[in-house]
Amino acid sequence: MAALDSIWHTKTPEQIRKELNVGSEGLNDQEVQIRLEKYGYNELEEKHRISPLQIFLNQFKDVFVIMLLIAIAIAFGIAFVNNEFPVDALVIAIIVILNAVIGFFTENRSEKAMEAMKKLTAPKARVIRGGKEVIISARNVVPGDIILLDAGDRVPADARLTEVVDLKADEAILTGESADITKNLKIISEKSPIADRKNSVFMATHLTSGRGKAIVTSTGMNTEFGKIAEMVQTIEVEESPLKQKLEKFAKKLGKFIVVIVAVIFVLEFFELFILGTSKGEPIHELLQAFETSIALAVSAVPEGLPAVVTTSLALGARELAKKKAIIRRLSSAETLGATTVICTDKTGTLTKGEMTVRKIFVNSKLIDVSGTGYESKGDFLDNGHVIDVNSTKDLKLLLEAGTLCSNANYDGKRIIGDTTEGALIVAATKAGILKKTLDSQRPRAHEIPFTSERKLMTTVHKISNNNFVAYTKGAPEIVLSRSKKIFSDGKIRSITENDKDSILNSNTEMAKNALRVLGIAFKNLEGVTTDKKAQKTNEENLVFLGLTGMIDPPREEAKEANLKCRKAGIRTVMITGDHKLTAIAIAKELEMVNDEKVLTGDELDELTDVEFENGVEEVSVYARVSPEHKLRIVKALKKKGEIVAMTGDGVNDAPALKHADIGVAMGITGTDVTREAADMVLADDNFATIVTAVEGGRGIYDNIRKFSFFLLRSNFDELGIIGLFALLGLELPLTAGMILWLNLVTDGGPALALTMDPPEPDIMERPPRNPNEGILHGRIASILVTFTLQFLLTGGLFYWQFYLTGAYLFPEPARTDALNYARTVAFMRATLQELFIVWNCRSERKNAFRVGFWSNKYLILAVAISAVATLALPFIGIFDTVPITSTLDWAILIIASLSGLFILPEIFYGRKVWKWR
Repeated sequence: MAALDSIWHTKTPEQIRKELNVGSEGLNDQEVQIRLEKYGYNELEEKHRISPLQIFLNQFKDVFVIMLLIAIAIAFGIAFVNNEFPVDALVIAIIVILNAVIGFFTENRSEKAMEAMKKLTAPKARVIRGGKEVIISARNVVPGDIILLDAGDRVPADARLTEVVDLKADEAILTGESADITKNLKIISEKSPIADRKNSVFMATHLTSGRGKAIVTSTGMNTEFGKIAEMVQTIEVEESPLKQKLEKFAKKLGKFIVVIVAVIFVLEFFELFILGTSKGEPIHELLQAFETSIALAVSAVPEGLPAVVTTSLALGARELAKKKAIIRRLSSAETLGATTVICTDKTGTLTKGEMTVRKIFVNSKLIDVSGTGYESKGDFLDNGHVIDVNSTKDLKLLLEAGTLCSNANYDGKRIIGDTTEGALIVAATKAGILKKTLDSQRPRAHEIPFTSERKLMTTVHKISNNNFVAYTKGAPEIVLSRSKKIFSDGKIRSITENDKDSILNSNTEMAKNALRVLGIAFKNLEGVTTDKKAQKTNEENLVFLGLTGMIDPPREEAKEANLKCRKAGIRTVMITGDHKLTAIAIAKELEMVNDEKVLTGDELDELTDVEFENGVEEVSVYARVSPEHKLRIVKALKKKGEIVAMTGDGVNDAPALKHADIGVAMGITGTDVTREAADMVLADDNFATIVTAVEGGRGIYDNIRKFSFFLLRSNFDELGIIGLFALLGLELPLTAGMILWLNLVTDGGPALALTMDPPEPDIMERPPRNPNEGILHGRIASILVTFTLQFLLTGGLFYWQFYLTGAYLFPEPARTDALNYARTVAFMRATLQELFIVWNCRSERKNAFRVGFWSNKYLILAVAISAVATLALPFIGIFDTVPITSTLDWAILIIASLSGLFILPEIFYGRKVWKWR
């Protein structure tokens, strides 16, 4: 990757433009491609990334697998010395390799899914290319790009500022300085440290206020951030609580199993060498006992559970991303299923986000505006009659003020930037008033950005030499409270109480009709200054122009999603900065309010924390609130034990999103700061997508429960059987190869297929799960019954076949043949029962006959392959298995195996024999 000069802070913007060969319209596509090839993509090189080969080799690091490999090596050696073909040792080696391959694909899929998440959550950049403002992936930014910067953005690359409006940056990640840095355009000396380069912005830092424009000077590893080899992770891969619980559980269980297996091996050793029960070569039989012990440990320890949890979460997150819900933290996919309250913004989330001006109150008249969405066609009507805007000074000035006091852009088809500001620009365009023309006639000299505390935004524009005008827009009651005069009939006069009453009445009427209302005013200035005190006076003694009422219609799918939430036991809460009446109108249309309370920010401020917490569960709509109120709402709900999902898009929403159980950021309108604070990003800013994600989260968790339930139902019966027969000094019913086959081949495929099980039809008709419940909650009774049946039927069938028929009294080699036959019968029964059991693991409240057998094609395929492969073993002669020739024996083992299909979940669900967490 080519490097560029690093002393851009010593040069003027004009010098930089010349050196980087870029004009005011930015780079064209051809030039961008050339620079991408020359400088590379704007990304940091990821170090210590695990390779596919390392993932595969890691499968052999498990202590049990290493011991099994040693046993296999010894078995090969003995077979070589005895001049025998090592069939069993070879097959066990193949099983171990197959297990490693399955583990590799599982982890590799997880890695790929995580990489996909990183790409989806990568930051965006707003740039000017070919004279147009476009939003691109920050990865595609190149030196020479003109980038537009706003509060809340993460800076995509190192850049030299060319315009600033109250721009401040948090550069702590780079410099360690906790205080925000105020940016300017002054040239700085060459040896100045990074913290003093106030005319530049740097990759990975955040903008906390204001806005600006800059020319990119360095990208990727050539940035200041890249030079110190920091790696910015756009997705946080933190271990989920569920995975942590399972790892802890597996370790405890593993220690217990090692002790049991060691005891079994000692018993076998005692019988062979102390009691002298060996009927063959003692060393050979001891090796078989060692293999069996290791196989038991490998099969009984559920070491794969944590890995499968990560894979299930990652793959589930990838599926959710296809549905526009991008998961940034894997633990969120688990928490989603437990969500009890969704606190959502109104504009753009419950509504379409396509603000359109419908009413304008100006000069004591209510003007209707026609046209839909972002179409620039429409008329202005007074009592149904079309009026000429150019001949109506009051209306024309209001439209001009709204257009100039805006940072959005409109290209005739779509809005880039804030949709509310965009609606004002579109309305002006309908009257033939173009923002580009106004910007050139009255260039902006200064800006006081909007803040949630002031609820105002002001821009100052140059009219002539020392004549300036300030345009202000914001909450009607705030703008009105700062206005001393009014523009009426083309003249400025003092505002009267009648004027104020008329304005407030119009504001109320528009709000009742679900219109979002903005007040607009102006003030003539002599000279302009950025002094803080002068800024404050710019927003005082204003001349009131009028009101604009715009509508953002509710999304059709939001109502259906809200009803789905109610069925699922999830409460939805609307939080908006709009007027109380507007909020109520939209909430009623979406059926979000019935008898519930509606609180405004002012009313909320009057409540003590205790008073608010006592009534927080009765409030469904919050109006005229600030981001600070959001944090208070989250805290109150969480104190009540609720699992809260909170949406947000602005910089100040980040604390509330961080504090929520599930922070949800807007992917379209949200800032980078908010997205990075969030657990989930909505690619479409749609409330219905949150509900889809909750449904997906429930499905992911259910499938992890199914997988865990099946493995723990199937993993321990061999341990009990082998332990009992070893303790009694009897022949072991299963060989090491059979045990490994049962748990790595027979169980492996169906278990993984359960993680791809489709969600149950009633998944959103049941209440949220208790997050404190263990993953085996309500299923221990079923596990104990399954274990008992497997233990009795497998062990009993072997004992009957070998001991009760007198086969153990046969002389050699008939005795060995009888032993192999009895083991084959027991092995086939154990295998088939597990393939029947899996069907009753798909639901905790419905048996396989009610759920159906055809909805999971992966499970059908896995069961079929496992069954065919197992039934083929006796004909190949692997693991000393032999064909079962008796029809009666087949009938008995099949009937005994079918018991797995009749361990009905309905019987055992909710029986708390033991609660594991």
